[in-house]
Amino acid sequence: MTQVMKASVVRQQWSQLLNQVFTDQTRIVVEKSGIPVAAVISAKELERLTRIDEQRQARFKVLDEIRGAFENIPVKELEKEVNKALAQVRAENRAKRALNKK
Repeated sequence: MTQVMKASVVRQQWSQLLNQVFTDQTRIVVEKSGIPVAAVISAKELERLTRIDEQRQARFKVLDEIRGAFENIPVKELEKEVNKALAQVRAENRAKRALNKK
């Protein structure tokens, strides 16, 4: 559960809120003048988010490497090759399905 709270209320209830966050009962979005400025989450949740972020960065690194390998190839040529590869894979899949129906 996520609670949205004013910063002044968070200050008043800090100890209680820390216990709720620690036991994974809540996440707290802290607002100042109606604007979200911070969040309080458990250390466990932070570890999970950090792990997700690291995985995302690793995936994007791979995409950047792939993009770099094709940076000097014209877009039209890439599109042509991608369409050719897709057609080949689809034909192979149709052939496999036809064999499975027999």
